[in-house]
Amino acid sequence: MATEKRSVQASGSVKLRRKLRFLTTRARELRMIGKALISTKHPVLVHIIPMRRCNLDCGYCNEYDQVSKPVPIDEMKRRLDYLAAMGTSIITISGGEPLMHPQIEEVIKHIRSHGMIAGMITNGFLLSKDRIASLNGAGLEHLQISIDNVTPDEVSKKSLKTLDSRLEWLSQYAVFQVNINSVLGSGVKNPEDALVIAHRAIELGFTSTVGIIHDGMGQLKALNDRQIAIFEEVMNLGKRSFSRFNQFQHNVARGKEHNWRCRSGSRYLYICEDGLVHWCSQQRGYPGIPLSQYTPEMRHREFFTEKFCGPRCTVSCVQQIGILDNWRGPQNLKPMPMSPESVGNDLVQIGK
Repeated sequence: MATEKRSVQASGSVKLRRKLRFLTTRARELRMIGKALISTKHPVLVHIIPMRRCNLDCGYCNEYDQVSKPVPIDEMKRRLDYLAAMGTSIITISGGEPLMHPQIEEVIKHIRSHGMIAGMITNGFLLSKDRIASLNGAGLEHLQISIDNVTPDEVSKKSLKTLDSRLEWLSQYAVFQVNINSVLGSGVKNPEDALVIAHRAIELGFTSTVGIIHDGMGQLKALNDRQIAIFEEVMNLGKRSFSRFNQFQHNVARGKEHNWRCRSGSRYLYICEDGLVHWCSQQRGYPGIPLSQYTPEMRHREFFTEKFCGPRCTVSCVQQIGILDNWRGPQNLKPMPMSPESVGNDLVQIGK
């Protein structure tokens, strides 16, 4: 009886802490939107890579390797200091698999010490009850896991069957917000899996989104009629998430080009493990300049630079940030030449 009482009390404590963190994070997100609408001089969202290595090898992914070492913690802190000085609002840690970095909690704490919102994208395999507790303590505010299928196959091991116990731990112990992203498109054998995954996410109290697998250049590939119907149903389930404002994804699902102003290199930055600034994960090489040398003038130029890959882009996080500025700042500049630091990098993915 006493054990059951302590379990109920612990559950109540987690729910209270989760609610408090949600409310404080939401207030900061609203301030972030207000700041972004008033000024265009700072990055809104930055994806930063502390670890290119991954413990999985999903067949469709071009964002990992199996040999890279973690970025040293002192170097990670220096990069975060640069981003904070720029006025960055949100830092999302990505990879590779960021939980493979031995000091990832220190990275999160450093983000929070600057007042920036801290998020993470992970495959979830390295989560445990103790790891969730350490992420709580570090101050993580958002975590996203992409689940590709109900049962693992040769394309992806990120299955609901494999990860469900970890999802239950997150539901019970995480005080940060959790989003589960299901996927549709090339390589996904059973599109109905996306619905099963989305319903399970909602059942556990998470938000749910759906992504569309792009080609090797981050460009769109239209879904078929059944996939589109599933896409729309999952999008309706995920109305609590910011993706409900993202009409671009509806165009992507239908293979339609979209007219928008991509602000990558300015309002959105992608910082690779080598500390170079890129437009995004799918256009590594532009502008390819070290973060320590990336000036306000460069960000200003990229704000007004038309991106050749924009009409067929599927990178939803960049599109969501673009919503803040689509109504202003017409783009009439051409991209700068690729930086010498990027030439010869075998990870560069440049669209022509």
